[in-house]
Amino acid sequence: MTSTAFQKVYTKLTQITKATCTVRATGVGFDELATVSGRLAQVVKIIGDSVTLQIFSGTEGIGTDAEVIFFGRPPTLKVGDDLAGRFFNAYGDPIDGGPAVQGKEVEIGGPSVNPVRREEPSELIATGIAGIDLNNTLVTGQKIPFFADPDQPYNQVMATVALRTHADKIILGGTGLSNDDFLYYKHTFENAGMIDKIISFINTTDDPPVERLLVPDMALTAAEYFAIEKNEKVLVLLTDLTLYCDALSIVSNRMDQIPSKDSMPGSLYSDLAKIYEKAVQFPAGGSITIVAVTTISGGDITHAIPDNTGYITEGNLYLRRDTDIGKVVIDPARSLSRLKTKVMGKKTREDHPKVMEASVRLNADATKARTKMENGFELTDYDERALGFAKEYANDILAIDVNIGTDEMLDVTWGLLQKYFTVEEVAIQDDLIQKYWKKA
Repeated sequence: MTSTAFQKVYTKLTQITKATCTVRATGVGFDELATVSGRLAQVVKIIGDSVTLQIFSGTEGIGTDAEVIFFGRPPTLKVGDDLAGRFFNAYGDPIDGGPAVQGKEVEIGGPSVNPVRREEPSELIATGIAGIDLNNTLVTGQKIPFFADPDQPYNQVMATVALRTHADKIILGGTGLSNDDFLYYKHTFENAGMIDKIISFINTTDDPPVERLLVPDMALTAAEYFAIEKNEKVLVLLTDLTLYCDALSIVSNRMDQIPSKDSMPGSLYSDLAKIYEKAVQFPAGGSITIVAVTTISGGDITHAIPDNTGYITEGNLYLRRDTDIGKVVIDPARSLSRLKTKVMGKKTREDHPKVMEASVRLNADATKARTKMENGFELTDYDERALGFAKEYANDILAIDVNIGTDEMLDVTWGLLQKYFTVEEVAIQDDLIQKYWKKA
């Protein structure tokens, strides 16, 4: 070992795998950054004086005599107002051709907020997507994922949420984005004239997969600055956390750790909770709301990634292709926002809860009628009307391209209820019927 400018330098590796290397060293901290033959690495395991580092760009070409230089600190991000409107890579370096950010240097990946500093979420987040706002209304400080098949347009949905949500800052953490998706986000934000309120941390498919492990922490460190220091409402969009989990698996497997379910590391729950638990509503008004994407292959929600996610988050939004209308919709039967009752009818119109309940119930009746039809049973007049309602409900409310305000979505739903059902079948209380049921 030698020492250069107060940095610890080691020159003898004891083990090398495809993603990690091991060196004997002392006085090194967990998560500390280092370079191995000039490649950026991070400490992921310490047993006595045996230190294992994950090398973000891989170990190909690195010999046992490689020079290891420890930085004496974990990854950091310079935070300040200059972050707004900028695009960064997984290390927090600009990728938009602009200057380096000036500001306070903060360690990323810190602890979540102490519960005594939290306030119960109570502010509405109107996404403008009627399928979310009607049946699964979101609130500030909430954490919720989209569950979607990989071929569904979840990036377009996330961009729409960004454009329509009333937030002071929107922070995008992109893990494993294709270059087309990266450019889609960039052009969408620029064309909407709102680039100045958006901060993006991007890892593309051209970048090393292990770098994805830094992106959520970078995004959330920036979010904490604006929510705590500026008392701003911050919306954090993370896509795709399945690719983040795959990167965890790569490192875990190459460290010869015994895998858990679906080849995921045994720490998967904790790794995801560390991200999602950063969602918070502060008493002073600042908040961090996390909306993420978890892609599920073949709709298998029992896979370890969606399964663990469901235990951590406050619901989920399920994207499904509706074959009757040929569009992707927010599935009302499989989606859930556990905090919606905190704002429905309180921060939205008084009829919202009852309209939601009636429409979901009647849509479920249409599902039963569809099953009868598929099994060759004769349909009743009510069944036929329920099917007609469900088709228009999917097209006019649930489809992800329906971008309207909360009052308009309620009016549209009232119109569909009146078109297909009687007052008795809708079963909404009389005072709301008197006020909102349009007389012929």
